[in-house]
Amino acid sequence: MTSAKKSPQCAAQTHACEAATIRFAGDAGDGMQLAGAQFTLATALAGNDFRTLPDLPAEIRAPAGTLAGVAGMQIRFGKEAVHTTGDALDTLVAMNPAALQANFADLSPGGLLLVNADAFDSTAVHKAGFAANPLEDGSLRDFHVLALPLSQLNRQAVASLKLNPREVERCRNFFALGVVFWLYQRSLDPTLQWIGRKFAKNPAILEANTRTLRAGYQFGETQSLGPVRKIEGACRAPGRYRKLTGYEGLALGLVTAAQNAKLPLVFAGAPSQPATNVLHLLAEWKHHDFRLLQAEDDLAALCMALGASFAGALGAMATSGPGLSLSSEALGLAVATELPCVVVCIQRAGPSTGMPSKPEQADLLQALFGRHGEAPLVVLAPSSPADCFDTVYEAARLATRYMTPVIVLADLHLAQGGEAWKIAVPPELPPLTIEHARADNQGNGSSFAPFRRDARLARPWAIPGTPGLEHRLTGLEKEDDAGNVCYDPANHQKMVDARRRKVENVAQEIPALAVLGPDKGDLLVLGWGNTWGAIRSAVAAAQKRGRPIAAACLRHLWPLPKNTEEVLRRYRRVLVAELNNGQLLFVLRARFLIDAVGLNKVQGRPFLIREIEAKIEELLKSE
Repeated sequence: MTSAKKSPQCAAQTHACEAATIRFAGDAGDGMQLAGAQFTLATALAGNDFRTLPDLPAEIRAPAGTLAGVAGMQIRFGKEAVHTTGDALDTLVAMNPAALQANFADLSPGGLLLVNADAFDSTAVHKAGFAANPLEDGSLRDFHVLALPLSQLNRQAVASLKLNPREVERCRNFFALGVVFWLYQRSLDPTLQWIGRKFAKNPAILEANTRTLRAGYQFGETQSLGPVRKIEGACRAPGRYRKLTGYEGLALGLVTAAQNAKLPLVFAGAPSQPATNVLHLLAEWKHHDFRLLQAEDDLAALCMALGASFAGALGAMATSGPGLSLSSEALGLAVATELPCVVVCIQRAGPSTGMPSKPEQADLLQALFGRHGEAPLVVLAPSSPADCFDTVYEAARLATRYMTPVIVLADLHLAQGGEAWKIAVPPELPPLTIEHARADNQGNGSSFAPFRRDARLARPWAIPGTPGLEHRLTGLEKEDDAGNVCYDPANHQKMVDARRRKVENVAQEIPALAVLGPDKGDLLVLGWGNTWGAIRSAVAAAQKRGRPIAAACLRHLWPLPKNTEEVLRRYRRVLVAELNNGQLLFVLRARFLIDAVGLNKVQGRPFLIREIEAKIEELLKSE
C-alpha cells in the first residue's frame, strides 16, 4: 500500500491499494448480506474483479446477540484477477459484540475495525463471551478501531420521518454501508437506484434508507475517519459483464442448454437446503420457457426429471448430499434405462444434517459409486461461481450426447459465492444438437430397436407416441439391441460392459488435463471444485519464489481426462487438496498406483491460500 496526494473530494489522505478484503457481520436480521451485496454491486460497476462469500448461520432463529446467530458477507476485490475471497480481512464491520467475537481473529494486524459502539452494553458483551468490553480493555490495540454510535447516528438521520422504532433500526445497515462506501470511494448511485426500485411502493422507507446511506457517507467525509482506499478497475477482456452467483450460473446454464438444444426444460426439486435456492431462482424467471415441479422429496424429484427425459425433454433436478443418497435408486434407474438427465448436488458439511450452511466436498465417492449394482455415470465439478454455468451446460451436452445421467458436484461455497462473469453469447457456446430417433432411420426391418447403439455406444432417444418407435423401459435388465426384458447371464454381462464403455468414451472428447506452470517438476498441486482458487494463488506465489511446481484442476471427475496419469507421473510429488478426508486421493491412488499425498480439511470453511502454501513448503523441504 502506498500513499498518494489528498483526494480533492475530501480532506483525508488517499491510499492506492492493489486489493482489499471486507467482511460485513452482524445478527441475521442486521442486513449484512444486503450491505455486502450492495457493496459488491458498486464494486462491480467500478470495474474491479471480485469474489464474494456469504456466511449464513445454521440455526434458523438463533437468539439475537449470540455467536450462533452471526451472519456475514465477505468480498475480496482488486485491480488484478481475484481467485479467492481472501485469507485475512483488511476491514471488518461488526454490528454487535457477537459479530466481533466470531470474526476479529480473521482481521489483519493494523486492519480497520468498524463497530457499532451502541451495541456494546454489558449484557451483549457477556452474551458474546467477552470477559470485559473489548472497546475499553485494550484487547483491540492491534487494529485501527472506528467505534461509532451507528444506531444513534442512524436515528438522527431519519428522525423527521414517521417510522416506528423497528423500521428505524432496520435502516442502520445502510448508515454503516455509507461509511464503508466513503472509506473505499465507491459510488452511492447503484445503491440509491436499487433503493428506489425496491421501496418504490413505500415512500417513507425509501426516503429513510436514502437519507441514512447518504448520512453515513457524509459522516465519513466530514469526520475524516482515516485514509480512504483507492483501488483501480481491473483490465478485462471486451464484453458485457454481470455479477453472477453459483446458484445463478447453475440455473442459467440449464436454461441456456435447453434453449440451444431446442428442448423443453423440466426442472424438479424438493425443499432441501442449500439446493432449494436453484428452485427459487427458476420460480422467479417466469419469462423463460420451462416447466418447474416441486416434489415431496428428492427421490420423487429425480423420478419426475427422468419421466420428462423419457418424454423427450431435458430433465434436471438439484439436491444436496442427503438428497443424493435418497435419489440413489432413481439414479440406478437412469443408468439402466439410459436416459439423459442432469443432477446438481450442492454439497454441504455432513454426515446427516451436519452443518447445513457450511461447505464441504465429501460427496465425491457417493457420486462416483453410491448406487446399487454396476451403475457408472458422468461426474463433473465446477471450480468457481461463473464456472457453474459452463459446467452445467457441459453436463447437459454430455447427458444428451451419450444418453446418460450426469452429476454436477457444486458446493455451498461456490453456489453462494459470486464473481464478475462475461455474459455468455449462445452462438459462441459449444453446439448442443439433439437428434431424436425417427422411424425411418433405424435400419433393417420395421421393428424399433431401442438399445441399438451408435459409434459412441449411445442408444437412440425416442419420444413416446411416435409411430413405429413403440418401446418400453423398465429397471429390469434389457436384451441388447431389442430392449426386451432379458435375464440371460451373457446378455447382462454385455449390457453392463456396454454401459461402462459408453461412459468411458466420454473421455475421448473432453479437454485434456492442463497445468499452470512447468510441464514437469518437483511438485504438482491438484484440486477440484472450490479448492482451485486457493491452489492457483498459492502455486503462483511459490512460482514467483522460483519453485518448480505446477497446479491443475479436474472438472471431469469421471471419466478422468485421458492424459491424467501421464500428467501426474511427470512430477516427483503430487499433492491433492480437497475439503474431505481424501476422496479424490483415494481414487487416484487406486486407479494409477501413484503415491500422492493429501491436504485435507473438514471445518466447514474453504482453504486459505496460506494453508496450501505451508503444505507446499513442507513437501519441498522434505525433498
